[in-house]
Amino acid sequence: MSTLAGLLAARVRESPLAERLSGNRLRCLACGHRCPIFEGQAGVCKVRFHREGKLWAPWGYVAGAQCDPIEKKPFFHVYPGSSAYSFGMLGCDLHCAYCQNWITSQALRDPLALAPVRPAQAGELVARALECRAKVMVSTYNEPLITAEWAAEVFREARAAGLATGFVSNGNATPEVLAFLRPWLDLYKVDLKSFDDAQYRKLGGRLQPVLDSIRRIHEMGFWLEVVTLVVPGFNDSDEELSRIAEFLAGVSPSIPWHVTAFHPDYRMPASPPTSPGDLLRAAGIGRRAGLQFVYAGNLPGMVDSLEDTLCPGCGRTLIRRAGYRVLENRLAAGGRCPDCGAAIPGRW
Repeated sequence: MSTLAGLLAARVRESPLAERLSGNRLRCLACGHRCPIFEGQAGVCKVRFHREGKLWAPWGYVAGAQCDPIEKKPFFHVYPGSSAYSFGMLGCDLHCAYCQNWITSQALRDPLALAPVRPAQAGELVARALECRAKVMVSTYNEPLITAEWAAEVFREARAAGLATGFVSNGNATPEVLAFLRPWLDLYKVDLKSFDDAQYRKLGGRLQPVLDSIRRIHEMGFWLEVVTLVVPGFNDSDEELSRIAEFLAGVSPSIPWHVTAFHPDYRMPASPPTSPGDLLRAAGIGRRAGLQFVYAGNLPGMVDSLEDTLCPGCGRTLIRRAGYRVLENRLAAGGRCPDCGAAIPGRW
């Protein structure tokens, strides 16, 4: 057992997100893989494992924690200009070749992924969030679904301190984990990576569980925003972007859709970056599909007004942004347009 694996195996709690199967197996219910795990083995994520007839899940540490602008998550319809205290652990249920957080997400899968681990208590994290005047506590950096039990513990404390709570996730959820999280989780950002199951399988997942989860997250009343990283040659065709946009509009035209720019990283260092023109094209596709709020990210100042929030009623600019900075916020009380009175969905 490696040093990191041994350290992580000691920082666990028994998980309620399990069901017993025949043949000395447990099924993990934390993500869409629904791994059937034999005694002594780990799931696809590498950090949830079956030992002594129980499923064990990560607990009591962080691999990263800091205060960020809420716009960096990105949440554009949540307390604009506020801070989010972000924390993350190790591991992921996918293995995207372009992952920008691979140091944490690919721990125990990639020998070069060696993020430090720091013991933590939920109350300590919440105290730090309050010190930086955050309004939101967010589980991010790795895939939070596979560390859902620890996130729920932190979120209980955060809620008691008056903070909102959020996930930045790939959305490969199960009905069971969403029900487990619902009492403690307010906001959910889903990274919808493609609309092609074959492409999803290259990343280590499947498309359908993500689509099912997006529908369920919206139906359950979480505040939902969706991001698609536009990767040249992977998911950037007009046809695929149209299918993504039409699907989201079919769930709700008020779901904010962020199309963001890829830059070469991890195992795709030679791939071309996304151009401003690619994002403008993707955003146009989203608007034609009927989405009311389409944003372009990672290329500040190069995407016209696609960093701004516009009123779907009268078209006036309500929130102006430059990168992660809010330059102007004209929203009236209750999140309404001051010009036509239209209600803008979000958490204001």
